[in-house]
Amino acid sequence: MKTAVIRSEAKAVEDTAVAISTAGAPLPGIEAPRSVAPRDARELSRQFFQRLAVLEEGTHEYQYARNTLIEMNMSLVRFAAGRFRGRGDDMEDIVQTGMIGLIKAIDRFEVSREVEFTSFALPYIVGEIKRFFRDTTWAVHVPRRLQELRVELAKARDELSSRLDRDPTVPELATLMNLAESQVVEAQIAANGYNSSSLDAALTGDGPEHGEAVLADFIGVEEEGLRLVEDFHSLAPLMAELSERDRQIIHMRFVEEATQAEIGERLGCSQMHVSRLIKRIILRLRHGMLGELDHA
Repeated sequence: MKTAVIRSEAKAVEDTAVAISTAGAPLPGIEAPRSVAPRDARELSRQFFQRLAVLEEGTHEYQYARNTLIEMNMSLVRFAAGRFRGRGDDMEDIVQTGMIGLIKAIDRFEVSREVEFTSFALPYIVGEIKRFFRDTTWAVHVPRRLQELRVELAKARDELSSRLDRDPTVPELATLMNLAESQVVEAQIAANGYNSSSLDAALTGDGPEHGEAVLADFIGVEEEGLRLVEDFHSLAPLMAELSERDRQIIHMRFVEEATQAEIGERLGCSQMHVSRLIKRIILRLRHGMLGELDHA
């Protein structure tokens, strides 16, 4: 036990001495950091990280060390981005996204962990690229849980299709994936959000009698409520011109859906009088609406 403690203390003293000596020596000047071979980059990165740990952030030396580390390790980004080649996205966008992960890894790396920087940085780079695909490639944003479930669903469907020589059913998929059938259905619905088609996409009919049409001609319905928007917009100023009593009557009759008798009790008048008041108010509003339409 004592021997282990002595060795640990000796190692700490040695590391401190190395850090101090490195801090005192000038960093090597590298004219083209991006062209440094990966093996040389690993060795140089150790020196730069040791110096970066003792330099004051914001100084010229700190920026030089940090920027050199970024450029020397760009090969890690290109290596990680190669795994995502063929996804249909511009490789330049993928590399730029991976650079964000590399910078995060450099800012969070600690030499004292005694871990190779490449092993530390790759998860950051790959994670950033995966996040890019998760946030940008889906036509409709769905929760991450369903995005990951879609991938598992595709694997299960391929496996069962090869076994059964037919499309698997929902219960079969649920059994293989060890999920409830409702979760499988939810994943299937969510998978529809990965790709989308424009409503202006051209469709061709089956015969010569069918001309070219667009997708919007076959899906969706006209929203009747949209026709009321202009009516409500025109009615608002007319309602504002009514007296407080008239607005109260309209509110009780058409919002609270009170009967004429109930309105008469609350106002202290007969049902017949309420009926005449409502007719007069509605006639005034109608004339106002029709007048606006005539001027339009």
